[in-house]
Amino acid sequence: MGAALALCSATQCAACCGSAACSMCCAACPSCRNSTSSRLMYAFMLLLGTVVSCIMLSPGLQDLLEKIPFCKDSVKESVFDSVTNKFSFNCQDTFVGYLAVYRLSFALCVFFLFMALIMVGVRSSRDPRAGIQNGFWGLKFLIVIGIAIGSFFIPQGTFFGSVWMYFGMIGGFMFILIQLILIVDFAHTWAESWVEKYEENESRGWYAALVGATLTMYGLVIAGVVLLFIFFSKSGDCGLNKFFISFNLILCVVISVISIMPSVQEKLPRSGLLQSAIVSLYVIYLTWSALSNSPDTECNPGILNIVTGGKKNTGSFDTESIIGLAIWTCCVLYSSLRTASNSSKITGSDNILVKDTGDSDSTYNCNTDHNDEEKGNNKVWDNEEEGTAYSWSFFHVMFALATLYVMMTLTNWYSPNSSLKTLHANYASMWVKITSSWLCIALYGWSLLAPLILSDREF
Repeated sequence: MGAALALCSATQCAACCGSAACSMCCAACPSCRNSTSSRLMYAFMLLLGTVVSCIMLSPGLQDLLEKIPFCKDSVKESVFDSVTNKFSFNCQDTFVGYLAVYRLSFALCVFFLFMALIMVGVRSSRDPRAGIQNGFWGLKFLIVIGIAIGSFFIPQGTFFGSVWMYFGMIGGFMFILIQLILIVDFAHTWAESWVEKYEENESRGWYAALVGATLTMYGLVIAGVVLLFIFFSKSGDCGLNKFFISFNLILCVVISVISIMPSVQEKLPRSGLLQSAIVSLYVIYLTWSALSNSPDTECNPGILNIVTGGKKNTGSFDTESIIGLAIWTCCVLYSSLRTASNSSKITGSDNILVKDTGDSDSTYNCNTDHNDEEKGNNKVWDNEEEGTAYSWSFFHVMFALATLYVMMTLTNWYSPNSSLKTLHANYASMWVKITSSWLCIALYGWSLLAPLILSDREF
């Protein structure tokens, strides 16, 4: 299904290729919503940027650059010679390393923010700006490439790197924070939905589902904590790991107790252990993710070595690093799409997901010059004529933040590094993730205590 939708989204590229090409491509695709295919195309753009960034950090690329003719006599700094009217590049510092990733991410971020400004106030696909959102893909990629090329002419100095790093840290933390808010909201929504269904007719089936889901998740939490102690605190010197595991376990117990306190139940009658179990399980996952990023090889055996019982993690760019990078990329793309699409949860707007219904009369118009017969052959259909399925402006803001998150993760956050070898073994990523677990606990705890503290407000 995912491959079909990806193929379907690719047909939108024909929006800048002419009506004939568009008709042939659209006819060859399975039917899918315009709102879905557009998001997949923007996700592909982010994926492509991530892949190119990884290539810029890949081992051995500097040696390959030395074979390029204009890089053989590379200078120490990229400068323009007014006498010869030629621009001399410092290839190794310009095209590879963390500064190169900064420049590419700068281009993507500028593009997404520009799109966010253009799409402010769009309510439906009847808006003239809908064509910009859902088409002209070839032109969009050319614009990103143009901005990226221009960014490589920014003077080397420390100003760009240091300033953009702080922008990246702020944007990356905002992306994490919004994700955490949605996780907490998801926990409340899921639990309240099941409790409501149980209260409607006191069905034993829903009661069993509530109890079963809660016990299962707490069972996974306990199993996770035990495994963390077994594999990440073998040595007597792993005091920091032991502290993280123990402290987060205590926090999970605290929020579980708070969720069933009589005073909390009075204000939030549908609050209970299911929400706490969901949040606790996510916190344990973040704890594992943080510990697996520790560069301490004595206290971090590595996921593949845990599974295979092999030697300890050496921090090299091996099969484990490649697999971890691929999994991380998929997770970032998924979370970016889900976070960007859930605009109403963050903005409080009235955007709701449009139902997946439609026919050939509401097809996506690849080219405004199409006649009625050509429309009937198009299979990317417009499901946003009555209202957008998500906030287009907020979607692009989230993708800009996701770009900054990718940039900071690849370059080790506040300790920039020009190597993928430390992508899954650096203290910066470890502290970012463990801090995220504490923020998750704090947000969920506040959602429980806020009705008690701010009793004059409605929640």
